[in-house]
This record gives sequence, structure tokens and C-alpha cells, in this order.
Amino acid sequence: MKTARTAAALLAATLFSAPLLTASLAPSLAAAQAPADALTDPTMKRAEVVAFLGLKPGDKVADIVAGRFVRAFSQAVGPTGKVYAVEPAEVVKVHPQVTALMQALSANPDYANVQMITQPVNALALPTGLDAVFIRQNYHDLHDKFMGPADVPAFNRAVFAALKPGGVFVVLDHADAAGTGLKDTDTLHRIDVASVKSEVEAAGFVLDAESAVLANPADDHSKNVFDPSVRGKTDQFLLRFKKPG
Repeated sequence: MKTARTAAALLAATLFSAPLLTASLAPSLAAAQAPADALTDPTMKRAEVVAFLGLKPGDKVADIVAGRFVRAFSQAVGPTGKVYAVEPAEVVKVHPQVTALMQALSANPDYANVQMITQPVNALALPTGLDAVFIRQNYHDLHDKFMGPADVPAFNRAVFAALKPGGVFVVLDHADAAGTGLKDTDTLHRIDVASVKSEVEAAGFVLDAESAVLANPADDHSKNVFDPSVRGKTDQFLLRFKKPG
């Protein structure tokens, strides 16, 4: 139970730190409102992350377990683009308020290009022809019990199928120590970058680029990401995989 509560807390931190909703837009959600997202928190390196995805006006992007980058993506792709805020049913079950948050955001004319999608993680049917798919700090959760656990190979194949040729899948997550594999995903909420590369490449992707923009050499990878000494300062990796074509 403790592990399940910790996983739920991590998801809450991911989801409800994002879309900033004004009181006039969603007064009933004031209690769930969080202080910052990628537009207002410089530590999230919004410009660098958006550039790493290569987003441009008119693009279509899916944000899996959508949260802090939804508004930034919305602005990057503009009114002719589309942001699919994909909330797995398993996440909505734990945090049903995410539905109201995303619906309120998409009701704002400034973010009318945002559309929420809710599906079971093991029945993921993403829109096709996507330019990019993004998952932030939640890839490791695919391996955890509260997510099913997810059929990770099938998840990665679904992402591959949804992308247009040349489209990219970007994974941002908390780094674990080299050689740890998947053993800490449900305890420290970290994952070995080598495991991510192996799993995603098995779906047909080619590793296109890595970024150290969110790296932190001072993080020794031994602490839970909620530990006050590392929370918000974890060593994070950023990987870009490309669909050949």
C-alpha cells in the first residue's frame, strides 16, 4: 500500500503542477491548482525541451500522462496544430480531477487546440500521423502495478504506429544508476536509461539524440525522487527516438 500511495503521489505532482487554470476559468478547481508549469518554471527548461522535440506551428503532438508541458506545447504548435493530452484510464482512476483540469484548459480559447484523450494504457489507440509523442517522468510508471502493469512493448509499438515517418518519441525521466534496470521503478521512481533505450528501440525506433539539459551530476541516484534533498533536482535524462522513414 505504501508503494501504491507513493506512486499516486508522484503522479499527482506530475499532473497537478501543470495546467495553470485561473480562478475565473475554473473556480471550483482552485484547491487543485498548482503554482507553476513549463511556461512559468524556468527549471523545467521549456525552450530547450520544446526545441528538442522540434515542435513547430501546425504540428500534432501527444503528451502521455499530460501535465506540465501542455500549455507550452499548445503555444508551440499554434492554432493550426494539435495537442492530444493523453491521460491513461489508470491515471484518471487515481486522480479523476485531471479530467476537469484538462477540460477547463481546452475550454480556454487560448488553448483550444488541446484535446484530452482517455484510454486504458493497454488499449492505447493514439491519433495517427503524429509529429511527436512525449512522456515526462512517467515512462518508469509503465512498469508499476498501479498501471496494470502496462504491456510496455505494446505501448511502444502503439506510439511507433501513431507517428508519421520521421516522427519522434521523446522520453524524459528520472535517472537510476547504471545497471539497475527496472528494479527501482516502483520504489525510487527511477529507471536505468539503458533499459529505456532497449525497450523503445525494440519497437523499431532509432535513437536520434540525447540531451543533458536536465542532468544533475550531484544526484547519486540512491534516493527516492521525493526525498527533500533531491526533489525537483533529480538527474534526468532526455532521449529522442525517431521513426525511420
